[in-house]
Amino acid sequence: MKNLPLIILVLVVVGAIGLLAISKSGNPSLANGGAVVSGILPGSLTISPASFEFGDISMARGKVKTIFALKNVSSSSIEISSIVTSCMCTEASLLLGNERLGPFGMPGHGIAPRVNRSIAPGEEASIEAVFDPAAHGPAGVGNIERVVSVETASGVLEARISATVTP
Repeated sequence: MKNLPLIILVLVVVGAIGLLAISKSGNPSLANGGAVVSGILPGSLTISPASFEFGDISMARGKVKTIFALKNVSSSSIEISSIVTSCMCTEASLLLGNERLGPFGMPGHGIAPRVNRSIAPGEEASIEAVFDPAAHGPAGVGNIERVVSVETASGVLEARISATVTP
């Protein structure tokens, strides 16, 4: 019983390290063994471009956005279960036909609704990514890279945005 406080401390530290590792991955699919790729999930879904560079953007000018094209290149429907972003300064919406779903953001910041929409074989959709350069205040100046992750049963497809933020 003399070692009980030490044992409790060790368990708390190990648990905290485990939670930190999960939160740093930013992607719940990785715990399920899902593959993470940029550009294409082999035989199923493509995203184009796989990355987009905004260049120099000013905090004072406000939010910037870009569109990524999704296409189902398989012979069966693909269900998008979730869309998440790597930071609270970035939001993503799914544009599918006449439907706009989202915005979706970083897990753990507000409600994280599921997408649960299917894309038919050959069907195209879009992901609109919106970045707010002022979200981090003066500490957010400099080079940034953010990720939009699209989760399917086959794995996680990633699109990246980058910029150099100026005041």
